[in-house]
Formats: sequence, structure tokens, C-alpha cells
Amino acid sequence: MKLKINQLPLYNHRRIKNIFLKLCYFSMLIFLFSCKTEAPKNITNSSEETQKETTNIKAIDTKTSTKKIVFFGDSLTAGYGLDDVEDAFPGIIQSKIDSLNLPYKVVNSGISGETTAGGKNRIEWVLNDKPDIFILELGANDGLRGVALKETKSNLQFIINTIKEKYPTTKIVLAGMQIPPNMGQEYATEFQSIFPTLATKNEVALIPFLLEDVGGISELNQSDGIHPTKKGHTILANNVWEVLKPLL
Repeated sequence: MKLKINQLPLYNHRRIKNIFLKLCYFSMLIFLFSCKTEAPKNITNSSEETQKETTNIKAIDTKTSTKKIVFFGDSLTAGYGLDDVEDAFPGIIQSKIDSLNLPYKVVNSGISGETTAGGKNRIEWVLNDKPDIFILELGANDGLRGVALKETKSNLQFIINTIKEKYPTTKIVLAGMQIPPNMGQEYATEFQSIFPTLATKNEVALIPFLLEDVGGISELNQSDGIHPTKKGHTILANNVWEVLKPLL
């Protein structure tokens, strides 16, 4: 005959009940202990993963934070006649930027003898490397050669349009230029007006006259009387910096 638990003597019934309760308490202690020992591991792993992600983000920011300033011009930008291209005004601008710890890199795309027509032909290639700021310094050689003013203006407009179409957020700075009245005073006056007219029309920044305080001053120019000396380029850099600095 089998006895049910409630049919056992009272002593045995209590003993079984106590054993059952002890087993329950023991199981709960094991569960709690296992939770306490595993939790730190999860926290440690989570902390390590977060630290790795933060490090990766910083690395990405470092690579993408440096912006580019492209100087697109002729022999003035290229630093014709100087011993070191870094002595030309774009290189001096880079030194100013570095001294202020600003995240910009200067790219010198100046070619001696360049005209607006030549700039029009190579603008697409230069824009392959996206500029954040574009300094357009062309036109002087057009004026010295007596190129039709309409053509000079049209070429400069084409370059501006190309930049805006490809990179709408790129800031454009147009360097104004003046020439001696060798081609006649009327030609020289109309040539000078091209730059402020285009700047206003296209809503771009304007350097009124790149060669301000340098042009026509013999001691600041090389023997040809056209290209600035190292000291002259320092003044050119200051002329550019006045307009460029607020854009950085």
C-alpha cells in the first residue's frame, strides 16, 4: 500500500517540507550568485566596445576635417621668379592658417602665362579634388595681351558657373586686377570693372586689387617690373587674407 504525503506522520511531513524549502533557497542563491559574477563581464565588454567605437569616430573625423583652399591663377599665384614656391602668397597664406591651427590645406594651382581661356580649359581637372574655398586669380595676362574684354569676362563667368554647378557650397573669391593703360585708358578702365561686376552678379567675395601697394613699386617687384619679390608677395598675402579670413 502506498501512502500519500498527507498520510505520513506529522514529523515526516514537516521534514520533507523543510528539505523542499532548503532546496528552493539553495537554487535561488546559485541563481543570484551567477548573475553577480556575469554582470561585470558584460559591462567590461560594453565599455571596451564603446571605447573602440569612439576611437574609430575620432580617426574618421581627423581624416575628413581638413578642408581645401584652391588658388587657381597665373604666374602671380605660381610664384614666378621666386626661389621657393612657398614664398608665393598662397604659401604665405598656408603659414598663417597653420599658425592659427585652422583645418585648411592650400593647393597652389597657378601656371605661369595662364589666361582665362587656359583656365576655362583646365577647370574641370582642377575640380576633381573638391575645394571648400576657391580663389580665382586670372585675367592679368588677358589684359596685357589685349584680349577682347567680352571674351575675358565670358571665360571668368564660365569658370564661376562650373564651380557652382559642381560644388554649390564652395565659397568663391575673385581676385581683382588692374593693368597699365598700354592698350588705352578706356580698355584699362573697362578691364578693371570686369571683376567687381562679376563679383556682384555672382554674389562672390572680391579682393578689390590683388597687387594693391605692390603694383608699380620697383623695390617690391622683380627686374621685369611685373612679378612681385618675396617681400611683395607678403603684401599680396595680406591683401588676400583680409577677404579670406572671414570665410574660414
